[in-house]
Amino acid sequence: NHTRMSEFILVGFKSHPGSQVLLSVLFSTMYFVTVVGNICMILVIRMEPSLHSPMYFFLENLSTLDICYSSVIAPRAALAFLLGRRSISYTSCASQMFFFSLFGTTEAFFLAVMAYDRFTAICNPLLYQVIMSRRLCVLMVVGSYLSGCINCTIQTGFTFSLSFCGHREINHFFCEVAAVIHTSCSNTLVNELVMLAVCGPIIVGTALVVFVSYGYIIITIMQMPSAESRHKAFSTCSSHMVTICLFFGTVFFMYAQPGAASSPSKSNTLSIFYTVVIPMLNPFIYTLRNREVKGALKKQLKR
Repeated sequence: NHTRMSEFILVGFKSHPGSQVLLSVLFSTMYFVTVVGNICMILVIRMEPSLHSPMYFFLENLSTLDICYSSVIAPRAALAFLLGRRSISYTSCASQMFFFSLFGTTEAFFLAVMAYDRFTAICNPLLYQVIMSRRLCVLMVVGSYLSGCINCTIQTGFTFSLSFCGHREINHFFCEVAAVIHTSCSNTLVNELVMLAVCGPIIVGTALVVFVSYGYIIITIMQMPSAESRHKAFSTCSSHMVTICLFFGTVFFMYAQPGAASSPSKSNTLSIFYTVVIPMLNPFIYTLRNREVKGALKKQLKR
């Protein structure tokens, strides 16, 4: 099949030839910081016994996920900007879409799971160790990946069942689902409905878990008798709140705002934020806004 053997051309940011080297340096730098920062976070959590709790178990898995998430996009984009080789094979494009959807969806579920963990710790402290058992934590992580796998299989399968003919230019710097669908010469109505039917409940459902959990957390914190206990409770979840605002704020702005996904320049710019910038910022957010992590990091540096 000629369609199956064809290549796509990624034309995102191609209208700015003078900035190609700068973009390559920017992507390479952010990717390097992402990998180093998240590896440091994983090592600190594993080496410090005081951080062997459900909260940091999820944080360690989030750091691993962020490395994988960024690795799907950043290295190839940096090389494409530097060398000018923007073609990507049909198989490579499908693989990139599969793993991007997998890790992106899993991250949304991770953030919902971490919100539930904070809700249990603050609203049910006496039952926290019983509820958040090691078995449940592992099941939540596995369930998040399985949910991501179901979504990415559906999205990739439906997208690459379409026919692609003529100029196969993807107005993006990676194989994002909506951008690839727009290059098809088939009727894409079914694909758009499937994307809405699958992605909509995932985004709304995970966000709802987050907002409900933090609604109860805020109410519980405000009812605490002393300012010290309120400050301590708030400090344990403030870093997670920042991460949630960054991730879901970008996702809603990207997919929920009318016309956002159809604007190539806006879509490309926002995609840089949630594919590269947020995974890079996460370890810094959790380090700078968390006393336990800062203390453990200082202890390991002294060693």
